[in-house]
Amino acid sequence: MISGCPLRGKGRMPLESPSSSLPLSFPSPLPSVPDNIANSSPLSMSYITSQEMKCILHWFASWSGYQRERFLQDLVAKAVPGKLQPLLDGLEQLSVSGANRPPCIFECQLRLWDQWFRGWAEQERNEFIRQLEVSEPDFVAKFYQAVAATAGKD
Repeated sequence: MISGCPLRGKGRMPLESPSSSLPLSFPSPLPSVPDNIANSSPLSMSYITSQEMKCILHWFASWSGYQRERFLQDLVAKAVPGKLQPLLDGLEQLSVSGANRPPCIFECQLRLWDQWFRGWAEQERNEFIRQLEVSEPDFVAKFYQAVAATAGKD
């Protein structure tokens, strides 16, 4: 017995609760996103992709106005990759002065977002925008306006 936790069998703890045949549940290490956002998709996507989307939506909820604007610029650049203006706007965000400091949490989140987004299929990318629109319709409206503003600009 280890401090009040008896071992059963050959040094293993049971995987099922003795009072029922249902397996024990463990809390998810990922943030919770309301079911109407996370599970309302008709799109069949991988568990990993859905968890990545949940993370980004969770992060987005805690971002400041400046961070949301930075994310908006990145999202527009991804939506219209051949356009010069989103690229120039993105270049304005680069900074050499802080090269010796470690990245902040937000910068790490953007790096993960970029890595994950690159691995998503077009349908999954569209699904992310749909989920973001459910929780942040004003932000997504700004996104569509920004994309439309790039029309005709090279």
